[in-house]
Amino acid sequence: MAAQIPIVDYLVLGDQPHLTAHECTSCGARYFDRRNACANCSGTDFRHVNIATDGEVRAFTIVTFAAPGVKVPFVSSIVDFDGTSARGNIINVEPTPEHISLGMKVKLATYSLGTDDTGTEAIGFGFEPINN
Repeated sequence: MAAQIPIVDYLVLGDQPHLTAHECTSCGARYFDRRNACANCSGTDFRHVNIATDGEVRAFTIVTFAAPGVKVPFVSSIVDFDGTSARGNIINVEPTPEHISLGMKVKLATYSLGTDDTGTEAIGFGFEPINN
């Protein structure tokens, strides 16, 4: 099997892909990228925590204009995962208002972004609807 690398440091690949965050040990605020200090309480001690993989759409927009080479339309969203918000595209669904809604249940999903000349595959993430 070819090597795979996540597109961001906070995406954990494997049998059960998930996101991880840096959680402030003083106030519990969570951040996906590296922090020197907490923006909420100025604490400087953090621990890694796994983020739930099922969430709910809190905001979205259907993007119809983008930079050259970016396929449109697509759905950009903010999803709440048990109190931790993540931004990403909603994938594997028709990007129309009839198929996307506030409060929609989604789950983390990964996909290939491409493979380089050495065979290493870059893996991205998005959110796909949970079929009830």
